[in-house]
Amino acid sequence: MSPATKRTARTLIQGAVGLALALPAIVDASGIPASLPWVAGALAVAGGLARVMALPSVEALLDRVGLGLVDEEAPRS
Repeated sequence: MSPATKRTARTLIQGAVGLALALPAIVDASGIPASLPWVAGALAVAGGLARVMALPSVEALLDRVGLGLVDEEAPRS
């Protein structure tokens, strides 16, 4: 997998996590009652996802599936 493809996949994952982090504020601003079962479930999943993505073992998992951080190859002269 090319470095550009890896970066794209990681960006999509990070975007999902960012949305998960923003979900409580979105729900609050929209005026939807947080006590609705589907809203409460979505908020719980969002919080769990944000917590899991902060673990070092997640980076290790991304490395195993080929989405680990990569450095650009140095240009050859």
